[in-house]
Amino acid sequence: MNAPDATLHARQQLYRDMDPHNLTPLWEVLHALVPQRPATPCVPAHWRYEQVRPFLMRAGQAITAEEAVRRVLILENPGLRGQSAVTQSLYAGLQLILPGEVAPAHRHTQSALRFIVEGSGAYTSVDGERTTMRPGDFIITPSWTFHDHGSDADGPVVWLDGLDIPMIRFFDAGFAENGTARSQEVTRAEGTSLARFGHNMVPVRHESPFGATSPIFSYPYERSLEALHRLERNAPIDPWDGVKLRYVNPLTGGYPMPTMATFMQKLPAGFQGQGWRQTDGAVYSVVEGTGTVDIEWGDKRWSFELAPRDHFVVPSWHTARLRSRSGCVLFSYSDRPVQAALSIHKEERLS
Repeated sequence: MNAPDATLHARQQLYRDMDPHNLTPLWEVLHALVPQRPATPCVPAHWRYEQVRPFLMRAGQAITAEEAVRRVLILENPGLRGQSAVTQSLYAGLQLILPGEVAPAHRHTQSALRFIVEGSGAYTSVDGERTTMRPGDFIITPSWTFHDHGSDADGPVVWLDGLDIPMIRFFDAGFAENGTARSQEVTRAEGTSLARFGHNMVPVRHESPFGATSPIFSYPYERSLEALHRLERNAPIDPWDGVKLRYVNPLTGGYPMPTMATFMQKLPAGFQGQGWRQTDGAVYSVVEGTGTVDIEWGDKRWSFELAPRDHFVVPSWHTARLRSRSGCVLFSYSDRPVQAALSIHKEERLS
């Protein structure tokens, strides 16, 4: 046996001997643990609402909201099938509620957002306050707050559920508790939270009702859209994002939830965006208008034609470009607050 063969034999024997002791050599996996660029099993994906909606309606016939607890179709990333995840850290699903139904009260350690996709007249109750759900509204369910959903609408109401379920699962910190009543008691008038904290003013003496989460749990679309339209008319258009704003916690100026950032942006008519990439993979909901997103990863290319109520995901460090002939409004969310807190967030804006 020559020297190289002897060395290889000794190395392999070392691996076999130490394996029963739950030991493994770092040098065999170092390149995968610390790659030259961010690596993800996630792939870009696009869910056309016209294709998804029929399955939602069939689910409405197959099971009641109360039986299901939450009647939701999960948007699973094709690279993460079976994991109930749209990215490694985020969950996304489309929830349906029908007239007269109630999705019963519960609470959990996972933070949740609701972004209303179709229909008006349903409601969410959070910690004793009810808010009516309208298309384009962004609603928060803070961690460990009781919440239920119901509908006084004439037709179906659908919203996007965004949660940090995979992230909480990573920390083995997931808990849930069912409420004692089908619907929680409403103890505050609708709009109370917005009146207290949503006008660049706060009560003289107050405590944050939801800890690190925004005290406003409902952000109306009409306000967001008005701001975007005004900036589109009167401010420079960003070559990468068009007009993009992030939702804030009015008490801190930071993100509305400790684990998820949320954004709303307007692509003006004729917008031809430049490329960008970031380490926080993002989930998008098309609010109105049409457009195109082009995504690149190495020599792979994806191009999705976007219509109202469509959803898509741009994974970590994939280069994306947004375009729109007629104009388009997009809502999105990501795990940016956690990456920022850990000082690991990276972004590149390409020319």
